[in-house]
Amino acid sequence: MKYDIPYLLRLLLLNFVFCLSSISGFSQSAEESNNSVFQDWRFKYGEKGFEFRSGDNNYLLQIQSRLQFRFATPSDNDPYTFNNFSDNSNNVFKVNRSRLKVGGHAYKPWLKYYWEYELGQSNLLDYRIMIERWEWLNIKVGQWKLEFSRERRISSGAQQTVDRSILNRSFTVDRQQGVELYGRLRTKGALDFNYWLGVFTGSGRGARENDDKNLMYFGRIQWNMFGENLGFTSSDLGIHQKPAAIIALAGVTNRSPYTRFSSSGGGVLEGFEEQNPGQYRINQANLETALVYKGFSWQSELHWKNIRDRVNNQETKLNGFYFQAGYLAHQSLAWWPEPLEIAARYANFTPNTLQDYYLDEITLAFNWFFKGHRNKLTMEVSEFDLETADVGIKDEFRFRIQWDISI
Repeated sequence: MKYDIPYLLRLLLLNFVFCLSSISGFSQSAEESNNSVFQDWRFKYGEKGFEFRSGDNNYLLQIQSRLQFRFATPSDNDPYTFNNFSDNSNNVFKVNRSRLKVGGHAYKPWLKYYWEYELGQSNLLDYRIMIERWEWLNIKVGQWKLEFSRERRISSGAQQTVDRSILNRSFTVDRQQGVELYGRLRTKGALDFNYWLGVFTGSGRGARENDDKNLMYFGRIQWNMFGENLGFTSSDLGIHQKPAAIIALAGVTNRSPYTRFSSSGGGVLEGFEEQNPGQYRINQANLETALVYKGFSWQSELHWKNIRDRVNNQETKLNGFYFQAGYLAHQSLAWWPEPLEIAARYANFTPNTLQDYYLDEITLAFNWFFKGHRNKLTMEVSEFDLETADVGIKDEFRFRIQWDISI
């Protein structure tokens, strides 16, 4: 599903006019009842960009743009086959992402909306309505990135490294269209949980319809161990003086022609190029952890994925894991610059457990925060190792530097 720039501008204008006309219309009624609360609408620049808010806070419009400039050598892509390691790529400089984000609420503060557009590729990435009246029960409809994977759910602008690990390509569920129930269940003790339950078309971003009658089913349960929901963020920029941690388990089942998903929609993994309606039954699970404490941050994921080819009667199992940590070292070293964070990641991927085929990634990164994740410079170096029984070991080094800024 693609939209041209004039369509995008019209859509943005309609959002703006809707907000102002709603405020104006209700202002007239307010004046008639000698209530001027709607006349007191305000404009400011906040954490989510430019904000237009009514005096009674029943209407809010937030507009933000984000640009991501990247240089990479010898390539910007993660190598995942032997041919990728042998490919002599050129240096890369590009505007990797150019996003427009619009969100807020209307009629009531608990009736929220959000959409996100990728200008460079003319893709409508997210569009959703959220009813968040109660903490324990909320509902969301539209298209968005499922909460299956912490690494994928965290915005690309809030990563500790330039981009996500080698696991992302094979295990992400990415953006789907559907409906979801979610909320937080907690007491005064250690029983503090978040949950997500959703039903989706299972055809990826931009798909107008499903390929058959089968749907995607998704669930996630998260234990907030010390009574704080960390959300989907990285880095301990707030410098927690008390530890905060989560343990989460997520699962997905889907039947479709696709064996992987991305921002482009449904796709295929190597060896699954044949695509028929409902050909692949995919079951996958993810166990993840996260922790922040005094400038230190930690996150990890452990993935399993089973692909059953119903046409050729074959079964393939994939697994992988990563560990990632970051530290604002000025908490321990007086000479360390306060805006500088150091981060490291190790990832391992086995694309088929029945074959001797292993892919490793080691990444070291540095972030300089000008304004948190909203304006930062990231530099990283990565080493990739591919080991197979017939070829042996193949390795590659990569250097990348990136400036990510939200306005």
